[in-house]
This record gives sequence, structure tokens and C-alpha cells, in this order.
Amino acid sequence: MPHVIAVAGKGGVGKTTVCGLIIQHLCKEGKSPVLAVDADSNANLNEVLGVETKKTLGEIREAMKKAASLKSEIPSTVSKDVYAEQELFDALTEEENFDLLVMGRSQGAGCYCFVNSLLQRLIMSIQDNYPYMVVDNEAGMEHMSRGLLPHIDTLILVSDCSRRGIQAAGRIAELTKELDLRPDKMGLIVNRAPNGELNEGSAEEVRNQKLDLLGVIPADDTVYEFDCDGKAIVDIPEDAPIRGALKEIIDKLEI
Repeated sequence: MPHVIAVAGKGGVGKTTVCGLIIQHLCKEGKSPVLAVDADSNANLNEVLGVETKKTLGEIREAMKKAASLKSEIPSTVSKDVYAEQELFDALTEEENFDLLVMGRSQGAGCYCFVNSLLQRLIMSIQDNYPYMVVDNEAGMEHMSRGLLPHIDTLILVSDCSRRGIQAAGRIAELTKELDLRPDKMGLIVNRAPNGELNEGSAEEVRNQKLDLLGVIPADDTVYEFDCDGKAIVDIPEDAPIRGALKEIIDKLEI
């Protein structure tokens, strides 16, 4: 089974940037191939990684449900299992050192139990091809709660310097208990800190939430400029401040 690294936090704190740079770091360290999973409803991990995506698992779910109800789109000579497997592999965006799978938005009304169960089984069948799986989650960790994605070995919570962001990270930590996810390691990264330092108010909130502070990433103008210009964040210079800070955190996690 792969080592599963899940990254989570409220919207707008930079978790997708962190996620993309972790994927790139693992590939550079020879720990590829990596299965990158965009499980955020606001999917943009592909933009951070600089790749074009194909269809999403959400679209596959909808197509399968529609086909089941209309008895039309799945050829009569093909089983639902074979059809779903073909669609899943078609949805994989394959790069040199990593593959990207986009989960897609929440499904609509009606029962998707069979489709979800089938997709869960198919994801489990491909995960052993990868030593690492890195999952970019939304705050609610929807796909983890549905069981579509496997266990978590390392859970990285990402927040900005605001108390609200840190409180959101604390709620996600509590949610992992409710979902019985039991990560082996869990900790907080505070992102975009002025001069790479926490003020006392933010540090106090980290203590209040009883979170293990993995590290602080400084505000980095390079990331902002690349984002504004529509460039892939993974192409930022090697001496960018965010890279050094994140490497220290990854070394601390021993992943």
C-alpha cells in the first residue's frame, strides 16, 4: 500500500500550493511514481502542477448513474465493472513522475452507493502501483468520509496566520477523530507568515487547538507573482523561500 499524505485546510490558505510542492519534492527525491489526487471541490491542483486534466471521477459517477437509469451508454457487451475501469484509467492524467486523478464535485440527488463502491474498489486496485499518494482535500474531507480514498498515514493541516484559519485546522483535526481516520502523523503548517514568524496571537491559537506545529512558511512574493501570471507554482526558483521552509518540514516528517 502507498504512504498516503493528505493535505487539508480551509479555502484560500495555500494548501494546494503546499500539496503541489510536496508532490514535486517526492518526485525529485526518487520516490516516484506519485499518485496525486485532487479531492477538493474547487479543483486546481493541475494548475499548480502545470498539467491539463481529463475527466473527473464526479463526471464518471454521473455518466454511470445516467447509463444505469437509461440503459443506454454502457454497451450491452460490457459489464459495469469493465466500463468503470476503462473510464477510471481514461481519467488518469499521466506525467513522467506522477499521475493525477481529479475527484470532482459532489454528486447530485439519488443513490450512488453502487457507483461509489465500484470506484472505491478500482482506486484500491491501482494504488499499489505508487509508493506515495498525495491528496489535496477540502476542509470537509468529503471523499475520505465516503470511503472513496484509503487510510491516511500523514495528515498535514494548512492554515494562514489568522485565528480563523487555525481554528478551522483544529476542526479538521477533530473531524479525523469522528471519521476514525487515525493518521500516524498529524501536524499544522502555518503558511504565508510575514518574515516567516508567528505573532503571539496566532501562536496562542495553535496552543489552544492543541495542534503540533510542524513549521512556518514565510510569505513569498514569488508564489504570488507566479499565481498572478498563471504560471505553474512548481516552476518557482529553487531558492524561493517557500522551498527551504517546506523542505525542513518534510525532513521533520520523515516522508
